Amino acid sequence: MKPHIYADNAATTKLDKVVFEVMTPWLLEEYGNASQPYAFARKPKRALADAKVIIAECIGAEPEEIYFTSGGTESDNWVIKSSAFSDPEKRATITSAFEHHAILHSCAAIERLGYPVAYMLPSNEGYITSEILKKYITNSTRLVSVIFANNEIGSIQPVQELCEVAHTHGALFHTDAVQAVGHIKINVHELGVDFLSASAHKFNGPKGIGFLYIRKGVELPPYADGGAQEDAHRAGTENVAGIVGMAAALKGNCDLLERNQQYILDLERLLILQLDKAGIAYKRNGGNCMLPGLLSLSFLGKSGEAILHRMDLMGISISTGSACDSVNTEISHVLKAIQLDEDYATGTIRISLGKNNTEEDAKIIAASLIKIVA
Repeated sequence: MKPHIYADNAATTKLDKVVFEVMTPWLLEEYGNASQPYAFARKPKRALADAKVIIAECIGAEPEEIYFTSGGTESDNWVIKSSAFSDPEKRATITSAFEHHAILHSCAAIERLGYPVAYMLPSNEGYITSEILKKYITNSTRLVSVIFANNEIGSIQPVQELCEVAHTHGALFHTDAVQAVGHIKINVHELGVDFLSASAHKFNGPKGIGFLYIRKGVELPPYADGGAQEDAHRAGTENVAGIVGMAAALKGNCDLLERNQQYILDLERLLILQLDKAGIAYKRNGGNCMLPGLLSLSFLGKSGEAILHRMDLMGISISTGSACDSVNTEISHVLKAIQLDEDYATGTIRISLGKNNTEEDAKIIAASLIKIVA
C-alpha cells in the first residue's frame, strides 16, 4: 500500500498524541458535570478554569475573557447575530467579501432581517487595508469583522490597523482567527480586538470545540438560551474532555511556535524550489504576508478538481480551495474576490503543510504535481 501524505492542514489537523492522552481521563474517569454542586464535579470544574488560564496566556487575554463554544462557526455566528440583534438602531456591519462562510452566511441571515451589511473587496493580493476600510466605515457602523488569515490563500490581514480604524468610528471589531491561532503569534490586547474566534481542530486539538474571546467590558448577549454555563453567556453542558484537549493542543503549539513556523517554511520553500527547477508555470495567490505552509497555486488552463483527484490517486490529500466548500465545483468566492483571472482560477489548488509533514512529503508532493501538470 502506498503511503498517505496529508497536505490539507488548513482543513483540519492531526490530533497530537499527548492531547489524546490528557483527554482520556475526562471521558472515562472524571466524567462529572461541572455544573453540579457535589464533590464529583469539582475536578471537571477546576479543569475548565485551568483551561481558560492556559488559553488566555496563549493569546494575551484574561481567563474571564475566554468562552468555550463548539468551534469557529458557532463563535462567528454568536458575534455577528447577537451583536446585531441587540442593536435596536440596526446599525451596519462591515465585513469582507472573502470571509469564511460562517461569517458570510451569518451576515446574509441578519441582512434578511433588515440589518445592513457592507462587503469590502480585498486587494488583488488578498488584503483588506485600513484605506479600504475607511471607504466603507461611518460613525453609524456597529461592527467590523475581518478574517485574521484567509483560509484559502493564507493572506494575513493588518488586524491592529483595522481595529484602530473601527474604534475611531465607535465600532467594535471581530476577527475570525481560526486559521491563525496556534500558528502565528497573537496577543489580543496588543491588537485591540473586541472579539476573536478560534477552533481547536485547526491546531492539533479535537474537533467540535473552540472558543470565543470577548474583551472585558464589551457586552455580547448569549447566542443560545438554556442554562447558566460560562457565566450565563453560553448555555449547554461543557465538553470537558474537548476543552482540556484544546488547551493542551494550543499550549503545545504556542510553546514551539517559532520552531514550527521555521520548519514549515522550510518545507514550503523546498516544495516551491522543486516546482521552479522543473520549470512549472504557476501563479501563487496572496501577497508577502502569509501563513506558513499554506500555498494557493493556480495553473493556467488546468482543472484544479482534476489535479486534486489525480493527487488523491497518488495517495496525496490536498484541496481545490476552501474545504468547507469542497462540494462546489464553481470558482471559489475567495478567488472571485481577489479578481483572479478565470483561466487561472479554475486551475487552483491549495496545499497546506503542517508540523507533521516531512521533507520527503514535500518532495513527493512537488514531483507528483510536476508529473500531472507538466
